[in-house]
Amino acid sequence: MSTLPLSELLGATVYEPSGAATGRVREVTLAPQEDRTRIASLIVKTKSGDRVLAFSAISAIDTSIHASTNSTDWPAANGSEGLFLLERDLLDQQVIDINGRKVVRVNDVELQIESVVEAGQTHAILRVTSVDIGTRGAIRRLLQGIAPRTAIHAMLQRIRPHTIPWSFIDLIETDPARQIKLKISHDGLAKLHPADIADIVEDLAPDEREAVFRTLDEDVAAETLEEVEPGIQKSIVESMDSERAAGIVEEMDPDAAADLLADLSSDHTEQILVQMEPGASQEMAELLEHREETAAGRMTTDFLALPVTATVENAVGVLREFEGGVETVGTIYLVDSQGTLAGAVPLAKLVLASSDAPILSMTSEPLISTHETTSDNEVAELFDKYNLVTLPVIDEQNKLVGVITSDDVIAMLRSKL
Repeated sequence: MSTLPLSELLGATVYEPSGAATGRVREVTLAPQEDRTRIASLIVKTKSGDRVLAFSAISAIDTSIHASTNSTDWPAANGSEGLFLLERDLLDQQVIDINGRKVVRVNDVELQIESVVEAGQTHAILRVTSVDIGTRGAIRRLLQGIAPRTAIHAMLQRIRPHTIPWSFIDLIETDPARQIKLKISHDGLAKLHPADIADIVEDLAPDEREAVFRTLDEDVAAETLEEVEPGIQKSIVESMDSERAAGIVEEMDPDAAADLLADLSSDHTEQILVQMEPGASQEMAELLEHREETAAGRMTTDFLALPVTATVENAVGVLREFEGGVETVGTIYLVDSQGTLAGAVPLAKLVLASSDAPILSMTSEPLISTHETTSDNEVAELFDKYNLVTLPVIDEQNKLVGVITSDDVIAMLRSKL
C-alpha cells in the first residue's frame, strides 16, 4: 500500500483502457452515509463536460488514474447531492481535532491506495487516512504545478509531518439539511469534557457553533453551555428555537440557567419558560426574581435535603435518585417540618456509619449559612474564612432555599477580574 496526497490527485490525468488521456481529476468525493473513509468517486473534467468516475471502474492509480471503462460510459456530474467533496468541503476548512481538543485548518489530505479484488476483477480503492495541518501540506500545494514532483518530494522530506488521523476529525457542516444527509454528527466531540468542548466551540464562527450544538444531546449541550463565555452562551441560545433551548436549559444547573436567561431579552426568556416543564419553569421564574450579585442570585436549587429524623439508609436512597450536579452532593442538609435549616452532614461521615444511624447525630458545627440578600463579596469572604465547599442559603424565616457551591464562587471571582 502507498499514500497519495489529495493535492497531487487533483489535476491528475485520467486514461481510458486504450491508453488515451480523457481528462483530469476535478474533485474527489466521499459518501459518508455509506463509508466515511472510502473514496466513492472522482469527478473528471472531460471534453464533453464533468463526468463521474466510480472507483469500481478504476483499475490502477500511480501518478495518473487508469480507468477500466470509457468516459462515454461515465454519467454526467449533475450535482453533489449526498456527497462530501474533499477539495470544496475539506481543503482550507476548519475541522475539530477531538484528540488534540482544538480547531485546526486542513492544508492537505493523505489518501491510502489499496488494491482489491471484487466480483473477480482487480481495481484500486482510496481511503482517507489523515489530514495534514502542517507546513508540508501548505508547501506541497503551493509548489504543485510549479516545481518538479521529485524536487517537491525531496524538499518535503526535510520537513516534519504534522497530520491528524481521520478518525480523530469531526467535520463542521453549517447547513442543517446537508448535515443530516451526510450523517455528520459529533459523537466523538460529545465524549470530551464539557470544558474542552466549550474551548473548541469558542474558537468557531457563530454559524459553526450553532451547527455543533444542533448535533449534541441536550445533557451534553447543557454541560457545555455552562462552560461557555456568557456572551457566546447568549448568541448560541438566541440561534435556537425556543423548544430546543428549553430542553437544554432544563438540563443545566438552575443557577447557571437563571444567569443565562437573565441575559436574554424578556420576550425570548418568556418563550423559553413557556416551553419548559411547569415545575422547572416555576423554579426558574423564582430564581430570575433575585439580583445576580446576591447569594440568591448565585445559588442553585439542586441540593440534598432530608428531614431531621432521617437515617443513613434514607440518605443513601436520596443519593441514588439525585440528579443534580456533583458539586452539591458533598453535604446533606437537614430541615425540620417547616423547612427550617437544622444541620449539615458531610457525605464522608455516612461512609462508615450503620444504615439505621440517625444522621442528625453527624452534623458539623458550627452551622454556617447566609441570607438570600448577602452580597457577592460577603459570600466569598465566608467561603474563604471557613474553607467551605458549599454554603446553604436561607430566607427571612430561616428556610433552606438554595446552596452556593465553590465553583459558583470561583466563577463569580473570575468574572470580576
